[in-house]
Amino acid sequence: MTTQAQLGALRRLGAATVHEAQGGTGAMDSAIKPLDPTMVLAGPALTVDTRPSDNLAIHRAMTVARPGDVLVVDAKGFTEAGPWGDVLTVYAQQVGLAGLVIDGSVRDSRAIVELGFPVFSRGVCIKGTAKNQPGAVGRPITCAGVAVHPGDVVLGDADGVVVVPAAELDRVLAAAEERERKEERFRAALRDGESLLDLLNLRDRLTDKGNE
Repeated sequence: MTTQAQLGALRRLGAATVHEAQGGTGAMDSAIKPLDPTMVLAGPALTVDTRPSDNLAIHRAMTVARPGDVLVVDAKGFTEAGPWGDVLTVYAQQVGLAGLVIDGSVRDSRAIVELGFPVFSRGVCIKGTAKNQPGAVGRPITCAGVAVHPGDVVLGDADGVVVVPAAELDRVLAAAEERERKEERFRAALRDGESLLDLLNLRDRLTDKGNE
């Protein structure tokens, strides 16, 4: 089970560092952006497979969601309807959700930002949706190009969204911490006047490519 200490470490390290630490995998399409760049989310995924322009499966997911879950919705990249808005946001806050990631659009974006609920989406659209298709909840999905299993850990910030397989979390966190320590050494060396070319051992490579 994911701990609050692990989630706090993920938020501190950031999506880009975690993505690099797990070998450059797990990053959702760059089109998935926070409604506000200050938004940060981290938590275990509650997966939803929904049809374009329908949000019945999202309503179903809300009945089984647990505090701290991140709702991860595969809306098939459809951006011409907003299956999530301010009313669902208030409901989600009452449930205790940590946030929403949706490969689709949302609406009532200003209200959602004012409510302080982290939402990462492909777009924003004022058009509403139907409530007819059951979809699926709690099954493996592909969201914005990434396979997501229930319980996988989702981290989102201004740089984007990355998914860490639950079984890999400890290893990825350790690698991310080491990467952060290495980059801090780089930053300290640069402040002391060292060259980034030397720190990254790039001079020979530049010479090999015909540069001086």
